[in-house]
Amino acid sequence: MAAGKVCTGFSKPYVALYAASGETITYTSGQILARGVEVSIDPEVGDDNTFYADNISAETAPGVFTGGTVTLTVDGLLTAAEKLIMGLPEPKTINVGESVTVNVTEYGDDMKIPYMGLGFLVRYQSSGITTYAPVVMTKVRFQTEGLSAKTQEEEIDWQTHELTATLMRDDSANHSWKKVAEDQDTEAEAEAVLKAILGVTA
Repeated sequence: MAAGKVCTGFSKPYVALYAASGETITYTSGQILARGVEVSIDPEVGDDNTFYADNISAETAPGVFTGGTVTLTVDGLLTAAEKLIMGLPEPKTINVGESVTVNVTEYGDDMKIPYMGLGFLVRYQSSGITTYAPVVMTKVRFQTEGLSAKTQEEEIDWQTHELTATLMRDDSANHSWKKVAEDQDTEAEAEAVLKAILGVTA
C-alpha cells in the first residue's frame, strides 16, 4: 500500500460565470482560460477557539474558512478569456489612418468584473500509477491584472502571466468554497468531469 500520492502536474484551467438563485448555483459561458503553468491556493482561516478546564486545553473548535486567494500562472490570456474574467466592455473602433480602423478596449468605469467558478486538474502519482483530480473553486472574483514584460536578449525568455482571484464561499446550502472530484485515470476523463461541474458545453 502506497503511503500517499505525489503531485506531479497542473493543467486545464477553466472558468465560467457564476450565478445563484436562492441556494441553486449555476455556471454559464464556461471556457478554457489558458494553458496552466502553476496554481497556489491560500485560504484564510479564523483562529481556533479553545476551551480550558482543569488547567489544560480540554476542547477546541477549529478555525473556519473566511476567504483567501488563488494565484494562477498561465501562458497568457486570449482576448475572449480576458474579456470574460475582467468584465471588459465591447471594443471601440477608432480611425488610425485613411480607411484604416482598429478596435481598442478601454479599461475603466465600464469594467464589470464578475463572480466566476474556477476549475483545473491536478495530476498525481502513487505506486507508479498516474491519476487526475478535478478541482473547482466554487466562487471567485479575479483582481484587476497587471502587466510585466521584458525585452528579448540572445534567447527567448518565456514570459508567463500571473492572475490572482479572491476566494469566497458560494451561496449553496453548504456554503462550499472548493470541490474536489474523485481521481480519474486519464486527463481527458478528468477534463470531462471538470467541464460538467462548470457547465462547459463546448
